[in-house]
Parts: sequence; C-alpha cells; structure tokens
Amino acid sequence: MKKFPLFLSASLALLPATQAFAQSADDDDVIVVATGVEQLASEAGRSVTVLDRDTIDTRQSVSLSDLLATTPGVSVTRNGGPGGLTAVRIRGAEDTQTLVLIDGVRVNDPSSPGGAYDFGNLLTGPVERVEVLRGPNSVAWGSSAIGGVVNVVTESPTEGIHARANAEYGYADQVSANATLMGGGDAVQGALTGSYFRTDGISQAASGTEADGYRQYGASGRIKARLSTNLRAELRGYWADSKLDLDGFPAPTYAFADTSEYSTAQELYGYAGLFGDFGPTSHRLSFSIADINRDNYDPTIAAAPLYLYRGRSEHYAYQGQIGAPMARLVIGADQDNQRFYDGSTVSRANITSVYGEAIVTPLQGLAVTAGVRNDDHSQFGSHVTWGVNAVYALPTGTRVHASYGEGFKAPTLYQLYAPYYGTATLVPETADSWEVGARQQLVDGRLMLGATWFDRTTKNQIDFDTATYTYANIARTRAKGVEVELAFRPSDNLTLTGNYTYTDTENRSPGYVGNQLARRPRDVASVSADWTSPFGLKLGGTVTMVGDSFNDAGNFTRLDGYALAGIRAEMPVTDRIAIYGRVDNLTDAQYEVVSGYGTYGRAAYAGVRLRLD
Repeated sequence: MKKFPLFLSASLALLPATQAFAQSADDDDVIVVATGVEQLASEAGRSVTVLDRDTIDTRQSVSLSDLLATTPGVSVTRNGGPGGLTAVRIRGAEDTQTLVLIDGVRVNDPSSPGGAYDFGNLLTGPVERVEVLRGPNSVAWGSSAIGGVVNVVTESPTEGIHARANAEYGYADQVSANATLMGGGDAVQGALTGSYFRTDGISQAASGTEADGYRQYGASGRIKARLSTNLRAELRGYWADSKLDLDGFPAPTYAFADTSEYSTAQELYGYAGLFGDFGPTSHRLSFSIADINRDNYDPTIAAAPLYLYRGRSEHYAYQGQIGAPMARLVIGADQDNQRFYDGSTVSRANITSVYGEAIVTPLQGLAVTAGVRNDDHSQFGSHVTWGVNAVYALPTGTRVHASYGEGFKAPTLYQLYAPYYGTATLVPETADSWEVGARQQLVDGRLMLGATWFDRTTKNQIDFDTATYTYANIARTRAKGVEVELAFRPSDNLTLTGNYTYTDTENRSPGYVGNQLARRPRDVASVSADWTSPFGLKLGGTVTMVGDSFNDAGNFTRLDGYALAGIRAEMPVTDRIAIYGRVDNLTDAQYEVVSGYGTYGRAAYAGVRLRLD
C-alpha cells in the first residue's frame, strides 16, 4: 500500500462523522491501568484508550479484538475466522509482551510457549469497559507489560434492577446471544452475565473448502458487599468453554489444508478482594486464580487428545494508599505462583514483588508520577524496574505529557522447562521506552487533536534458536513511531473520530539485522462515522486501513496492505427494544493477515437489543 497517506486522506474526506470511539481517555475518566490504582486520566502522563459498553453496542462488536484493531498503536492478526488464534500487538511489541487482565486477574497463559493471551476466545458479551495502556509499565504490573496492558472489566453491580440482552444472526450461520442482570441494595449488589456464540466459520486454510466452525459458552459474575462502614468485599468470576475446528498439514504433501482436527479450551478466572478505608489510608488484600486448559484432537488418529496444556496461576496481593494534600503514596507487595502441565511433566515458578509509587500534584494542572519495583523470580533472582511520567494542562486547552518506563518479561515455564526445547538459564526480556505527546482542545471542546511520539528498545528477547533447537536470549528489537488522533463533534448528534499510527520496527537479532518485525504494518489507520436522527435512527460506518507488512522474520513473504469498510444501523422500536444490523467488509476485499490463512469476505448480521433500567 505505497499510497497509504493519500488513501487515508481520501477516506477521511469521504466519511461524515462519528461518536468518540477508540480514542484517548477523557480527562474526567477514572482509570486504573496507568498506576494500578484509580485515578483521573488527567493525572496520568501515559497514553491510555478507554472503550466503554456504549462503544461496544454502537459498533456492534462481537470479538473484542475487532474493536481493539481500531485503537491507536494496536495491530491485530487472527489465524482464520472467529475463535482462531488472535494476537494483539501494541506499538510493535510481541503479542507475548502484552499483559492482559480480566476483572483484576492476570490471564496470560502459563502453558503457551511465549505466555501470550489468545484474544480469539474473548468476546464482548460480558464486557463493560476496556482500558488499553500503550507502552511498558512493569512498575505497576510486573512481568509481561513490555508492550502495554489491556485491562478488561466485566459488568459491575449497581443498586436497583438493571438488565440488558441481545441476540443476532448472520453470515455463516452465526448466532450470538448475551444477557446480563444486575441489581441489589445498599449493602449487597450483584451482576450475572451469560453468553452463547456459534458459527460455521470459514476454512482456516485459505486454500481449503471445508468451513471450520467455532462455538463458545460463557458466563461471568460479580458480587459486592459492604461489611461495615470501613470494609468492603468483592467476588468475581469468569468462565468460557470454547471449541474450534482446525486445519493442519496432512500427508502426503504436508501442506496446509483441510483436516478434521479441532481444539478445545476451558478458561476459569476468579478473584476475591477485601477493601478497607481508614482515614487517609486505604488497603486492599486480594487473591486471584487463572486456570486455562487446552486440548488438541485429531479424530483420524485417536479419540484422546494428541496434545494437552494445563496452565495455572495464583496471585496474592496487598496494596495500600496514603493520601495527603497534593500527593498520594502507593505501596504494594504480591506473590505470583505459576504451574504448567503438559501431560507428563509439571513445572513451577513464582515471583515475589514489592513496589512503590508516588503521585504528586504540586501545581494546578500538573501531575507527576514516579515508581520503582523489584521482582524476585524463583529461577533467575531479582530484577528492578522504574518509571516516571508527567502531564501538564495549560489554560489554553493544551495538555502535554511525557513518560519514561521500563518493562520486563520473565521467561515462561515452557521456555524454561519444556522437554528438549527449554533452557533453564534464560534471563528476563527487558525494555526501556519513552514517549512525549500533546492534546489540544478547540472549538469549545468539540474538537480534539492529539499526537504522541514513542520509542522502545527491547533486549535479551527470547526466541527459538534454530541452531540449537532450544529457546535462547538471542533477539533484540526496536520500535518507534507516532500516533495521531482526532475527535470532532460539530453537533450533539454528529461526531468524527480517526487515528493513524506509524510504527517503524527493526529486528536487531543476529541474522535479521535491519529487517522489519513480522506482521507489524508500518501504517495503520481507522476512521469511524455515526449519526443519530431526531427520531432515534442511528447510522454509522468504520474504515480500517492497514499497510504492507511481512509474514516472517526473514521478510521473504510480503502481506499486502488492505482496507476494510463496514456500515451499521440501529433503530429503536420502543424505549427498551431496538433492532440493529451491520455489513462487514462492505467491498468484499481479498486480503491476508497471516500467510496461508483465510479471512472473511462480505458478511451481514442483524439482531435485536433489550435494555431495562
């Protein structure tokens, strides 16, 4: 896509306007992803995008990764149709370097080779809110937060009785249904969500003719209880059961083609927390657990799983805050225990951590945050990271921010102990990153323009060494670029948002020096448009543009750039019921995000939505 900037300009000119989707957090948004504690976005000198439930509903997003693909600094690849292995990369980092939390539970899979979270199984049904932090932040979150952090929050309990539900049907016999019930009084509140999704899908192999389907059952729940004036307790749970048809490499050609293989995944996440507020101090004790069971089957060989993976992590944490005029001190300690079982061998590791942060507001409009963390790994010992950021809001409506942060990623249990491939002497991957940016409010706040420059260098990156057929600290990478954002609301029912990210990645590993990192397009842009009529009809559209990239580290296989356009509509039937529909890939573009894997053509869906408040 050599004419990408021209194509982007033309697309912006053709679109009308949109609601403020997938943009940097507003100053009055309360976020936790920047420091690990609640704070106003105006106090955070970091780049954070907030996606709320209204955004999800209006965009009619079913897979969260589809919505993330329209946010600044984020690129997404999926192996085939819904449910296929989905990687989310932030600012050119590996998908294994994105830390993912669901309701405070770290859900990165200890049983996967690189410890990445597979976004293919994360649907939007129970999601209330998503925060995306771009850039390293190991001070607040510890291991795996090199590229950034995705914090997912499911429906939170509220007082009174509230409910929402939707069901839709469309292309490839796809059915999606979700229902949420929330309610309670002053002392106890609860929320429960159930979901179901199925589709015939498409062939994972682009050359195949047999569709590979996907199915998921899901549920989530939260309970909040006020035990006394000063004490609160909360329980959270998340469960998903998924099945995905696969393609493989059958004899005699051993080329990627249709097979009868399939995989299953069961995810169970739980959280228990006790919160106390005593004068100027607040405290939190919590325990969380993540269980991920994955199995791969080939019925032509055996009824039992050919491969099985069992990952489990347990996290114990304490966090305290001390408030004072113009300052807040955060201290914490946590213990993370991980276990991996591959059907024959059990491997374990743990990390004990302590950290501290200071959030200072010495002047009106100025906030400075600094922190340091020490992580002690049972295998490789201690590692210290630190970070500092600042933000200043000028009276002119200009907000400037800058940050420096470090990230580290502990070797996974697979990389350390896998039979034949593991290397017990690995050291952590490390990264240092800086960013500087500005946002300008114009036209009485109806227009926002923003730009952020970023640069990150990663050292000791772990990769598979083809010379020894083991994992080793042999990789070095660098990513730098700029993110540009725009949001414009010329009237109450008409808005425009758009973003463009330029990411220049460089592989500095032996044998690949100077190459572009695999599946990292340099140019990614997204613009959206939505309009609401006086009688409630909503019309909208999104265009996402992705530039050229390479499928492999050697830069031998090029993936051509592409543009995807989608349109959507929603019409209220009553105050509580609405019907909606959308068409994805409106132009039926032919493209690949992973070489050899199929992608969806034009697809249409329609549904009904119910809300009770």
